Amino acid sequence: MSRVAPLSGFPEFLPAGRVVEQRVIAKLAETFELYGFASVNTRSIEPMDQLLRKGETSKEVYVLRRLQAEAESGGDTGFGLHFDLTVPFARYVLENAGKLQFPFRRYQIQPCWRGERPQDGRFREFWQADIDIVDRDELPTHYEVEIPLVVGDALRSLPIPDVRIHVNNRKLSQGFYQGLGLSDPMGAIRAVDKIDKVGPAGVAKLLSEELGAADDQVKACLALAEIATDDESFVDAVRALGVSDPLLDEGLDELATVIATGAEDAPGLLRADMRIARGLDYYTGTVYETFMDGYGRLGSVCSGGRYDNLASDGKNSFPGVGISIGISRILVPLVSEGKLGATRDVPTCVLVALPDTDSRRDCDRIAAKLRSRGVATEVAPAAQKYGKQIKFAERRGIPFVLFPSSGTDGHEIRDIRSGEQSTVDIDSWLPPTTDLRAEIQRTGE
Repeated sequence: MSRVAPLSGFPEFLPAGRVVEQRVIAKLAETFELYGFASVNTRSIEPMDQLLRKGETSKEVYVLRRLQAEAESGGDTGFGLHFDLTVPFARYVLENAGKLQFPFRRYQIQPCWRGERPQDGRFREFWQADIDIVDRDELPTHYEVEIPLVVGDALRSLPIPDVRIHVNNRKLSQGFYQGLGLSDPMGAIRAVDKIDKVGPAGVAKLLSEELGAADDQVKACLALAEIATDDESFVDAVRALGVSDPLLDEGLDELATVIATGAEDAPGLLRADMRIARGLDYYTGTVYETFMDGYGRLGSVCSGGRYDNLASDGKNSFPGVGISIGISRILVPLVSEGKLGATRDVPTCVLVALPDTDSRRDCDRIAAKLRSRGVATEVAPAAQKYGKQIKFAERRGIPFVLFPSSGTDGHEIRDIRSGEQSTVDIDSWLPPTTDLRAEIQRTGE
């Protein structure tokens, strides 16, 4: 059989990496629930018209087709895999609006699929964690303050490098471009959103050639993008550019509230950054992008914002604000570089040594007693010399080996890390809590 080549863009962890991923998912869920967010799960596929109705994403959608689809059926191309969790959630809210209690606080942790060129931190299949707060018709702006603080708490609870959430407001950007007299403010937002990819000169070219911006307008747009502060001083810096518009004033006030609250409740977490634009069309208020210290090459690892028009049935609208954490974007580089690992490769906490082949049933009963108290236990695969069975446990990181007693002396447990061994009552013995499960550990530092 020829060697199997890996499929680019579809990361797969070894067992230790999967332990890291599972523990991160569990920790995120735990934090979200502490803030009252309820878990939901949506289907993996959506109708194509639903997936494509907001933003420029047509090139990113994986279309579904049955292998045996008849030619005249058109190949069943009416469905695609979801590329994020926000669009499916909007559909979920509309379908279940009569059963949900508003404001509805939701978290969702699922894989997504995006047909883009694989590169560092960008994959075709990836895990994502979203939180959103949605209300009916009106959504108070204080939720735009709460969302980044929740995510900051969640990310700071993980053993990853420090993160900073950069915040802007679409009203601020749109109002500024309107005040400048640009004919297509949304086009300007999309152009500025590309500044990290094409640089200021590239953005200037887009503004002038595609939007017809004059030199002074281009200069003002680039000057705005350079403003970034850790406090409310950005307000004066923006006003010093001499542009006025009611929508700009509204955006400045809203962003100032977010930054001021963040400085008080989570010092060092939030940064006002006029460069942040978020290219998707459905954002209407505060927007967020998050960067991890030492991993600027990954771009934003956690993004989102406020949307007022994503979910509407024609009679009712359901404005919301949310943020998405790129779990795979954060973890794959850290695990592959050896920065994050697991305390052991397997769930097993105790290996029951096998004295001889005839003792297997007795060892199985010992293992069953430990499992009944929540201790992950397995019996050695073969009745080898005890030294080899201990090596078997060491290679897998299993912390304890139990040696069964055939008499009345009691069973013995060895901590193979310290070499300490003692007689224990198998009906009551429990390992230290820190050893019960495989956990994340920072490595390579």
